[in-house]
Amino acid sequence: MKSPDRDVKKNEKYLKILEAAIRTFSRHGYYRSTVSQIAREAGVADGTIYLYFKNKDDILRSFFDFKTKEVFSRFKQEVDKGRDAIDKLRRLVYSHLNAFEQNREMAIVYEVEAKRRRHLSDDKIREMSNMYQEIVKEIVELGQREGTIREDLSIPLVKQLMVGAIDEVITTWLYSSKKYSLTSMAQPLVDLIIKGIGK
Repeated sequence: MKSPDRDVKKNEKYLKILEAAIRTFSRHGYYRSTVSQIAREAGVADGTIYLYFKNKDDILRSFFDFKTKEVFSRFKQEVDKGRDAIDKLRRLVYSHLNAFEQNREMAIVYEVEAKRRRHLSDDKIREMSNMYQEIVKEIVELGQREGTIREDLSIPLVKQLMVGAIDEVITTWLYSSKKYSLTSMAQPLVDLIIKGIGK
């Protein structure tokens, strides 16, 4: 039987390697990063990496799996606090932008690699996208029942609109020469989604 202390230490080292990998990927890009660079960043021997991960791709997939569950759990908790559909939407957008603003390295890796892998039918990316879109669907359906969101909307189209708009806002922030808070874009984005551009 494994001791609890050993499991905690194993978990700590696993997370340490994951975080080091994200810093490495964000600086050098996934394809130019090496296992040796990740090990050096984590302060462990190269061979230690292989005790926890099969290869570099396994590290990236594990990052998507672990961070997705962690971040989406926070999104869901925040959305559940909302009074109504509009408040839930506001909380979702704000918590999404805030999570990426608080961890720029995670944002870089996610935006670059998740977008690239979306076209490769990666299961983890598909799972992440489905989880997010399910939250959006629930908010839209609630708003339709409340009468605050149009009933004639195509929910699949709204889901695409939300994901695309937030992706674009984050990407623009990452590569902008101007310094500004990513979360400052939350309310304008929600207003645009709810009110549209019509007069």
